[in-house]
Amino acid sequence: MPRQKTLNVLILGSGGREHALLLACLASPLTASVSVAPGNGGMAAEAPCHPLNLEDVGATVALAKRIGANFVIVGPDAPLALGVVDALEAAGILAYGPRLAGARLEASKTFTKAFLLRHKIPTAHGERFTATAPALAYLKTRTLPIVIKANGLAAGKGVIIANAPEEAEAAVRAMLDERIFGESGAEILIEDFLKGEEASIMLMVSGRRYVMLPASQDHKRVGDGDTGPNTGGMGAYAPADVVTPDVERRVIAEIIEPTLAGLAQEGIEYRGTLYIGIMVTRDGPKVVEFNARFGDPECQVLLPLLETDPLALMHDCATGDLHPENVRFKGGAAVVITLAAEGYPGTPRKGDVITLPVETPPAARAIHCGTKLDASGKFFTNGGRVLGAFAHGATLAEAVKHAYALAEKIHFSGMHYRRDIAARQLNRK
Repeated sequence: MPRQKTLNVLILGSGGREHALLLACLASPLTASVSVAPGNGGMAAEAPCHPLNLEDVGATVALAKRIGANFVIVGPDAPLALGVVDALEAAGILAYGPRLAGARLEASKTFTKAFLLRHKIPTAHGERFTATAPALAYLKTRTLPIVIKANGLAAGKGVIIANAPEEAEAAVRAMLDERIFGESGAEILIEDFLKGEEASIMLMVSGRRYVMLPASQDHKRVGDGDTGPNTGGMGAYAPADVVTPDVERRVIAEIIEPTLAGLAQEGIEYRGTLYIGIMVTRDGPKVVEFNARFGDPECQVLLPLLETDPLALMHDCATGDLHPENVRFKGGAAVVITLAAEGYPGTPRKGDVITLPVETPPAARAIHCGTKLDASGKFFTNGGRVLGAFAHGATLAEAVKHAYALAEKIHFSGMHYRRDIAARQLNRK
């Protein structure tokens, strides 16, 4: 662990996840300076923000050098899939996030499926296709519902669950023939549907050592009761009690340990966040997907539950000096509600004035996701997921109450949000 105030941090990204990372860095005694690229309106009010095309690896390295960053935290998936960590390390700059070899766990659904099956890690059966005719023929051999996934990155929207044959065929044709996801859908994975309840398992990894953050649960559908199209995430909470102590033991023994052993066996030294999306089925937990970075919005509820400095943990992972036995967590629960723009998850309207409250409920605050700050200090909508109404409480019910109280104090034209975040767990009790 570095001495106090020795880290000049650069955070890559512009969403709610990156704002949560910025808040953690601002609170850390290790931070000498912190900048964001490209950032958003809320982050610009708290730290220097630099324009940057996150898919330009050379420009990213040049920016880090220019501002004197000695530690880079990579927020989103695209730069990881392009090898930004490899490039930063080659330039002598430490970074938090997996190298290109490890980032393939998110960048390629078919690579991950083969990895899971190769290492006998529980998951749904799946097959890869690059042509429409064999994909449609395969569909006729499977039972419904069926899952069709674009192989590459698709901003969290490349997964279609088809409940009827015509829906499945339409999804295959849309990806392979119409290329609705571009080259990300040039190869697809057709996967059997897993029945159960989903949860997110977030690990901070340094080789074979890791810290398992509290289990969380995202809400992907845009509407209450899990209705409507998939989104990047309409809210999250943690801890999620669907991951019982018994389920957690099985996740560790059947998924986490074999995954890290398999990576090491294949010569991949993984350092960074490993996000494991699981389905808790009646046969036990099974892997739905891997991501190579913190989930968004899950990151917004997980970092505040750490008693240990999140920046110190990320630095320890990157340097290979992680000591999981020393990590401590806070009690209570955290929740975030996504406040979305009109038109989301389709084409969101931008440019609406945002009114934020002067006073917020206890342990609550607005996390900026898709906002813009003008010269007069006003915030405007600038994306589909505009803000997150976050709260921490002694209980989940208390956190939910304060988060919704905050949401009701925020206003912009066309704002919409789910009214049932964490309701599944609250109704179980």
